[in-house]
Amino acid sequence: MKEGNLIEVKSFEFAVRIVRLYKYLIESMREFVLSKQVLRSGTSIGAKGNTRNRILAKAYERIRFSYLGCVQ
Repeated sequence: MKEGNLIEVKSFEFAVRIVRLYKYLIESMREFVLSKQVLRSGTSIGAKGNTRNRILAKAYERIRFSYLGCVQ
């Protein structure tokens, strides 16, 4: 994980907090149904961030190749 990417850092920290909440709900509150949904929805933020980064990287590559083609 890059230090400069704020979205990745914050989404990772959020996912860690969600996992801790999940463990608390399972161990202390004995809540099994709600805890699974919290875990699933809370950790999907990181997956969406990774998808966003891949899409932006592809767009950046296309722009860069177009620019290089124009310069030559």
